[in-house]
Amino acid sequence: MRIVDEAVADLPDDFPRDQVPAVRLELVRRLRKAAADARKSGGLDLYLPVQQMHGVTVAASFVVSEITLSAGADPSLVLARLLADADKSQPAAVDGSVGYRNERVARGSGEEGGEYASRRVDYVLAVPEDDTRWVTVGFSTLADGDPKGQFADVLVELFDAVMTTFRWTRSSR
Repeated sequence: MRIVDEAVADLPDDFPRDQVPAVRLELVRRLRKAAADARKSGGLDLYLPVQQMHGVTVAASFVVSEITLSAGADPSLVLARLLADADKSQPAAVDGSVGYRNERVARGSGEEGGEYASRRVDYVLAVPEDDTRWVTVGFSTLADGDPKGQFADVLVELFDAVMTTFRWTRSSR
């Protein structure tokens, strides 16, 4: 609710006050749907930009999830299979973990659960020192309505930069 309160407080002074409740309800609905969708897909963390930049709300998000494989799975074989299954995938290493990066444009109107076409980037990474655990980080943006446009390119580049800063923390267990 804090996010919604801040967003409503940022509405322009000339925004019709009688439309504020509808905007508030729509924001709550969208945030709850984003959280529910992330939870449904096994999401552990959901990241949403909620503050405007230069008067624009960035329509993007990323979700961190975990995949557990059976004991004894060979990470290199898993990676080879993942790379073979994805059209535009490429190997990726993040903080020393083997993985892959896949990028695509998802059609709108329910094809992959989205209402609008979006640009998607997925990183799938092996958890160090544990052959049974993998982490996925899935990014999605509507950009400015053109998922193949320059703004989408910039947002994908920003997400890739975020992924280069990803670091594993080791448990003391």
